[in-house]
Amino acid sequence: MAVPFVVVGEALVDVVVPPEGETTHAPGGSPMNVAVGLSRLGVPALLVTELGDDPHGELVVEHLRSSDVELAPGSVRSGHRTSTATARLSADGAASYEFDLTWELASATLPEALTGLHVGSLGTALAPGRDAVLALLDQAAGRDVLVTYDPNVRSGLLPSWHDVARVAADVDVVKMSDEDIALLRPEESVQAVAREVLDNGRTRLVVVTRGGAGALGFSAQGSAEVVAPRTDVVDTVGAGDSFMAALIAVLLDWGTPPELSSTRLRTLLEAAAHAAAVTVSRRGANPPTRAELPAGWGEG
Repeated sequence: MAVPFVVVGEALVDVVVPPEGETTHAPGGSPMNVAVGLSRLGVPALLVTELGDDPHGELVVEHLRSSDVELAPGSVRSGHRTSTATARLSADGAASYEFDLTWELASATLPEALTGLHVGSLGTALAPGRDAVLALLDQAAGRDVLVTYDPNVRSGLLPSWHDVARVAADVDVVKMSDEDIALLRPEESVQAVAREVLDNGRTRLVVVTRGGAGALGFSAQGSAEVVAPRTDVVDTVGAGDSFMAALIAVLLDWGTPPELSSTRLRTLLEAAAHAAAVTVSRRGANPPTRAELPAGWGEG
């Protein structure tokens, strides 16, 4: 494959329980969704994860194959059970999650050639696999590549702010939702948390998504706010992951400019919001291809 963008974290099966109708089983996991989103946007993606050699694992492998995502060697473990997340949908399409999972990622080595590294979600929060993810961040530290992070926290599996801040200090781009911040730092404003992260290490860009209200972006050179495109919401599963993949894809297109002015931030956020809007307009974590996005998408 071409030089990949490496994504590290959990891949699992979402058991989606709608308010009415039949329960479905679909491939999921925030990092896996980001890898699929990247590949559909034309960014070669390599996923480092763990799966069982069971029917759920086969479902995930086939999904990755259909979107041209490469699975890192050793990701499928003999005799291992593939994790699941039960997503219960409310009448307005919002999802709440219950997890049945393990995360025991073995030590791994980044390929010699890569365009970047994305980490996040349960993969950076759960021991013992978390240590292997942190080791990959250490490997990326000396390379001139884009490194990104989405904590994507869950109320039942909540990391400490100290642990989140530690990971954030080692990456270029941090994406959080306003719900993440409310869970992790309820006493602080979104703006205060974003500025704290910017001042805490390597981070050059912090993006805060706000669901249907849009998104905020903060850099040393400026800030921006965009509203979400109007769309008929089917459900919100995978919307944040599509947003994350789009951020990465556009930044790679731009060559990750050293300065992110307010104007550039607005263009970046609008592009990511368009990708997320496509995802929420259809069932499940189903990110768009570039062909499904507006002409001139991400140009700036």
